Amino acid sequence: MKFGILINEGPFTHQASDSAYRFVVAALAKGHEIYRVFFYNDGVYNANKLSEPQTDDRNLVALWSALAEEHSLDLVVCVAAALRRGIKDEVLKDGFRISGLGQLVEAGIQADRMVVFGD
Repeated sequence: MKFGILINEGPFTHQASDSAYRFVVAALAKGHEIYRVFFYNDGVYNANKLSEPQTDDRNLVALWSALAEEHSLDLVVCVAAALRRGIKDEVLKDGFRISGLGQLVEAGIQADRMVVFGD
């Protein structure tokens, strides 16, 4: 099955990003395809390389980046949501890219299922 993933929450304020990450890892382990992961609203904070969680906390920004490299995932950050929150190309962690909502629409069309994490 081919999944599209939409993440609407940041990595440190809500469980949604962590749940999405675990879902993607499990789906890949079962042989499913992840067409695209789209970060929207506060979800764009998942791409900010300037975030520094405590050493005993999970670092979802680094985890997403490493997963993207390992599996050639397409991690797309919504440009409008990112700019409203001060996220620009220069602060994106490796593996993330900025684009528009058309990428979300395309993921919804191309994927068999679109799974949404967060409000």
